Amino acid sequence: MANHPHPDAPHTTINCAVITVSDTRTIETDKSGQLIHELLSGANHTVTAYAIIKDEPTLIQTEIEKLKERTDVDVIILNGGTGIAPRDTTYDAIEKLLEKTLLGFGEIFRYLSYQEIGSRAIASRATAGTYQGKLIFSVPGSSNAVRLAMEKLILPEIVHLVGQIGNG
Repeated sequence: MANHPHPDAPHTTINCAVITVSDTRTIETDKSGQLIHELLSGANHTVTAYAIIKDEPTLIQTEIEKLKERTDVDVIILNGGTGIAPRDTTYDAIEKLLEKTLLGFGEIFRYLSYQEIGSRAIASRATAGTYQGKLIFSVPGSSNAVRLAMEKLILPEIVHLVGQIGNG
């Protein structure tokens, strides 16, 4: 476990929205969205919004615009649409919105992915940043990638990062 220079407030609960970006998944088949929900709940955070939306930039941006208005959402976690296939548009949709980008998130995620899957990790456009007082994470849609991002990066830092943007 890393030595954190600024300890997090104990027992802080963060309100999160989970968005699965997919042209094919349903509530029943959304294993990655369910995994995010389980991992957040297991860490005593709350999922206050959940949606599955098609991989269309305008739909992704519209959903984020709706969520930024909600006082019960501090963090938005998107999964899916981060590759380079023609239908992978999540990165393109959110990178235009992000006011501050957490470059280290994508860099470290790809580094950790490389250790698991090798050079295919270069195709991931996982990213994170802030928008209108909300913290946004965008990760690939595979359950392995979701687990990696959640356990190694998001859950260890979510309380600290939300506090940094003034919502904690």
